[in-house]
Amino acid sequence: MIKQQEESTVDSPVKVAIVYYSSTGNIAHIAQEMADTAEKAGAEVRLRKVAELAPQSAIDANPAWAAHAASAADVAVAVADDLIWADAVIMGTPTRFGNVSSQLKQFLDTLGGAWQQGLLADKVYSGFTSTATLHGGHESTLLALANTFHHFGGIVVAPGYTHPDKFADGNPYGTSHHDGGGSIAVDDTVRAAARVQAERVVRFARAIAAA
Repeated sequence: MIKQQEESTVDSPVKVAIVYYSSTGNIAHIAQEMADTAEKAGAEVRLRKVAELAPQSAIDANPAWAAHAASAADVAVAVADDLIWADAVIMGTPTRFGNVSSQLKQFLDTLGGAWQQGLLADKVYSGFTSTATLHGGHESTLLALANTFHHFGGIVVAPGYTHPDKFADGNPYGTSHHDGGGSIAVDDTVRAAARVQAERVVRFARAIAAA
């Protein structure tokens, strides 16, 4: 039943899929920073959003949400093949009551067939998040997301406290941002943490592919 993945050749660039859900744009901003960093590190990158589940009326009622939905209209929607293609997957989600957003969770729930065939195993996985408040579920959301990575048979690469910028960011589980209920933009501290995480993911994915 389990089908082995084709192994990447040593000469091919590391392939990184960055899959995220963003309502008002914070997660999208971090995802783009990671995508740019991974490309500068020599990776081939697919930046993908997951499908929106909220009704249009809810989106329209929040100006920031509506504005981001319009600006992200051209971003491709994630499919299972994006994960199958990748050597490394970085997933981002806002926290919802200390857990993964329903939009990203719905996408994860569509991956049963790929998981059953063993097509999601032996890849590097990492996660990032954003919350409305300083203690609003940063760690619990990332730990909940990692539960899925473990079920995939993935190799979870957290940033840890491996760089001075991570001591400033303060989250060893993954990059995280708190937006103060919409009043605090993604700043240089968060962007620096995102770069550290993306570079670490590419480095480990390259080492695993070479092995």
